[in-house]
Order: sequence, then C-alpha cells, then structure tokens
Amino acid sequence: MINNPFYIALSITGLFTIVFFYLSSQGLIQSKEEAYLIGEASRWCERVSDGWFREPVNTLSNFGFVIIGLIIFWIISNENRSENNLFIGVTGVTLIYASAAVYLGPGSMLMHATNTEWGGWADNLSMVMYIVIPWLYNISLMAKWSIKKFVITYFTIIIIYAILRWLYGWGLGIGFNLFGTSIGLWFISEALYRFWSPSFRFLSGFLGFFVMFIFGTSPLDIFNNISDYWWTLFFWLPGLLATHKPEGRRSTIWFILGMISYFLAFAIWTTGVPDHQNCSPDSIIQAHGIWHLLTALATFLFFIHYRSEQKLI
Repeated sequence: MINNPFYIALSITGLFTIVFFYLSSQGLIQSKEEAYLIGEASRWCERVSDGWFREPVNTLSNFGFVIIGLIIFWIISNENRSENNLFIGVTGVTLIYASAAVYLGPGSMLMHATNTEWGGWADNLSMVMYIVIPWLYNISLMAKWSIKKFVITYFTIIIIYAILRWLYGWGLGIGFNLFGTSIGLWFISEALYRFWSPSFRFLSGFLGFFVMFIFGTSPLDIFNNISDYWWTLFFWLPGLLATHKPEGRRSTIWFILGMISYFLAFAIWTTGVPDHQNCSPDSIIQAHGIWHLLTALATFLFFIHYRSEQKLI
C-alpha cells in the first residue's frame, strides 16, 4: 500500500482538502483586495461570497477532476504494464497524466475560492500541465523518444512556463499563449498519428489554422495581426519531429466522445458570464461548474482513447 500510486495520490489529495477547507474557513487565503466585489456577480457569473469560498459552486465542482484523476490512479495501480502501450499500468506517462488530471481540481479551486492572482496562476498552470501531455506524448512516439526523454521534456516545459507565467503573467512577456498553442498541437499531432506520411508531415501545420477558426479566429485575422500570432509557427513542430511512422492504431470513438464532451462544455462555458441572459448568480447550477464536470469527463475519455492503442502487425 505504501508504494501504491493510488493510495499516495489519495493521501495527498485528502491532505490538500483538509488544509484547503481549514484555511478557507478561517478566511486566510481569500482575496482582500477584491473584497469590494462581494455580493456582485463574478466574471464566471456566480455571486461573490464572503463565506468560505468566493465562488462556492465553481469551487466545489472541481472535485470532478479529483475524482476522475483518482479513478485513473486506481486503474493503473491495479494492472500490469504493457510492452505495447505506455498508457497501461504504472509508467512515467500514466503517472504524469493521472497527476495532471487530479491537479486540474485543486488548481481551479484555488482560483475560484480565493479570487486572487496567485490562484489564477495555479489554475492556468494546472490547465497547461494537462494540455501539454497529449501532443507531447504523440510526438514522443513518432520521434522514438524514451520515456525518460518524454518525462524530462515535459517537466522542463512546465517548470519554465510556471516561472515565466508567475513573473510576466499572460503571454509570458513575449505574447505566447501556450495553452491555446497546445490545443492546436494536440489536433495536429493526433491527425499525424492517424494519417502519417512524409508529405503530410509538412502539411499538417495548416490544421492549426482550422482549429483556431473553430475557436473564432480566422486565418485572415491571423495574417492581419501576424505579430500577435507569431506562435502559430509552432504548428509545424509535430511534423518536424514526427520522423517515424506510428506503430500503433487507436480507436477514434473515444477521442470523438472526448471532443464532444469538451466542446459541449465549451459551449456551456460561454454562457457562464455576467452579461449572458442565462446567468443566474445565485443558482446552485452554474454554467462554469458544468464546464468543470464535463471537461473532467473528457479527461477520462481521452485516457481511454490512448489506452485503446493496438500494435499494428
């Protein structure tokens, strides 16, 4: 039990929950600078409270991530590793994925409970810690990296990002949105993994512009403001590094279900703002809380997606 990842994760999350609730109950971590907003609708619709949590529903709904993450820990802790799939059993990849899934909860809790800048940093860091995994994992397989190289590369990215995000805020001082870039890289790397060919390696970067269009930024907007979107050059990173044809094939149904869950969550997320007609600040059903629950479900569906990979004969 001592060396079981599930029990270790359960103990850490249990300790965090106890400390978090205690500090919140004593009013030790809530923002004092923005106390004047108490009684007003927050930027995520829910009314700002002077109780334990500034946004109670938006805070507690993050336990969905914790539960899903712990379920993933339980699954990998009770199975043997597979030589053909790094998402089965306890590996460096699954430990990072499960940990990131769990931390999405505390990271977001700290923002919604405190309404502080450091809480916002913790929330943004948790999202980046998760969103970097899929595209980096895909690239690592197509570049024939070792697990050690994947782990070192992942933590190097996260540590550098965490420091720069703390020091310089959004854009890291260079106008770089790693979270947004990672969404594009994820789609591109998934397409490459499914349809890899020497020519597609160099064409795949254009898919990033399609992804941005889905989220409301047209290619024309990008080219008219190229200095603000210089980071779109990273869309060709997967193709540049994907030097080997994938040796496995995944079931697309789980990826599709994950994306359905995510985009449904995103559609609901857009309604969770004060000026939306459906905003009800005092309701226990908050759009942003639903966003948390559906995206938590998506992280589990994507976990199943990567576990579905079978070696090509």
